[in-house]
This record gives sequence, C-alpha cells and structure tokens, in this order.
Amino acid sequence: MNYNEQLTGLIKNALYEDIGDGDHSTLSSIDVTAKGKAVLKIKQDGVLAGVKVAEVIFSHMQPDIVFNAFKKDGDAMQFGELAFDVEANVHTILQCERLVLNTMQRMSGIATLTKQYVDKLQGYKTKLLDTRKTTPNFRLLEKEAVRIGGGVNHRFGLYDMIMLKDNHIDYCGGIEKAIEKAYTYVQTKKPDLKIEVETRSIEDVKKVMATGKVNRIMLDNFTPATIIEALKIINGAYETEASGGINLDNLEQYAATGVDYISSGAVIHQAKSVDLSLKAKTI
Repeated sequence: MNYNEQLTGLIKNALYEDIGDGDHSTLSSIDVTAKGKAVLKIKQDGVLAGVKVAEVIFSHMQPDIVFNAFKKDGDAMQFGELAFDVEANVHTILQCERLVLNTMQRMSGIATLTKQYVDKLQGYKTKLLDTRKTTPNFRLLEKEAVRIGGGVNHRFGLYDMIMLKDNHIDYCGGIEKAIEKAYTYVQTKKPDLKIEVETRSIEDVKKVMATGKVNRIMLDNFTPATIIEALKIINGAYETEASGGINLDNLEQYAATGVDYISSGAVIHQAKSVDLSLKAKTI
C-alpha cells in the first residue's frame, strides 16, 4: 500500500476505536444539521506537524469541509499562534477533534525533538535516521513526523530491507554465514532489497569486509574512537551507520567521526507531545 492508502486505513481504525457505535455525547445534544467552525490553537513552542493529516481526517468524515491552513508542516510555531481553522458539521468537528489533537500533538513533539538533533548535525556529513522503535499502528505518522523535522526515514518494517542484527547472526551461527544466506536470498527472491549488517566489534567489521555482499554496516554501541578505527577499515566501501547510546549530549562527537548515518530511536520514543487545542467558534 502507498502512503495515502495506509493513512486512510489508520484513520478508519482510529475513528472506529473512538466512536464505536456512536458519539452519543454529540448525538444527544447537537442537532445533526448544525454547522460550526473550530480553530487549532498552539499552546507551546516547537515544530508544527500534522496539518495535512488533520485536513485528511476531517475530509474523511465530511468531504465538503472548508479547511484554512495558517501554518504548514515543518513551520516553527509559538504559543498563541493559530495553525488552521475548519468549517464543517458540528458532528464532524466533535467526532474528529480528539483524533486530530492526538495526532498533531504527537507528531509535533517528534518533529520538535528531531529538529533539535538535526540542528546539531549542521556542518557534518552525517544524517539522522529513525528506527522501528515506534508505537504499534502509528508508525506511519511517527516516521512522517521525523521527516517533517528534518530526519531521514530508515526502513519502515521488516519487509523493505534486510537488517542482520545480533539475534539473526547468533541464531544463524555467525556473521559470515548470515551474510551469505541473506545475499543468496536477495539474489533469488527479492533483488531490490538492500542488506545491512550489525557489527559489535572491530573483529566483526573485519569479517564483514572479508565477506562483502552488503550495502551498509551498522556500528552498534561503538565509541567515537572505535568508529574512527572501523571507518579506516571500511574505507568508504559501504555506507556506515552508528547506533546505540547516542543522544543530544554526545551526538556531535559521533558525527565528527565522519560516519554516514546516526540512527536514534529516541527521536520517537522519547519525544513529548506538544500542547495544542481545538476550540469551537460560532459562525
């Protein structure tokens, strides 16, 4: 499925989770023909994300809404600003309100934290990657928020890249054997798949270099000094990725090694939601 198809599925499931057999609070108190307007108010500084998704959510429920965006995804936002307003049936606004807020607050928090990481990488060749450490059934928009914040999306799932991690290697019986098997699999079944292999030591790096047949080498839990040593061995033959124990405090030390990518699960799983509110306006 493409992005739009996945987003539609996510929205359908999320609305069903919230509405169930009916929004009885609204059904019991608001006339079904009532029209209304609501405005998205920003209550915390950060990076805005989820405006386009919000429009899709409202449009999914009611195709003829009027949606006016005052800011766009990726914009810096400040307390007191307005992100958008929407005119629709009151039932539509109230039924979509929580999904829109939950989505935008979460996405904006991720985009804000990602931007902090990306800003620290300015001047270095190193790019920031996300990981699969995401919320089940919400990965699509968490990774979109990383992209909005200036990061780069790593693989989306187990299906779009081969990553031979420590458990694969240990179960398989060694790093060379795992690479050979993965390479044969790619050649015979999925020629477009790229192969990344995790290394845990300089000795692992040497084994990968002797075996070849990969696209990227992950240097997992290496110190900056050990990464520099590994990069000399790799000598530009493969893409390189540093991972494990990297945060805002030591990010630049790792980037200064010259590694191609730094992957961080923290930009998603440690992000704090940003405070936003959707308030009714009379029309």
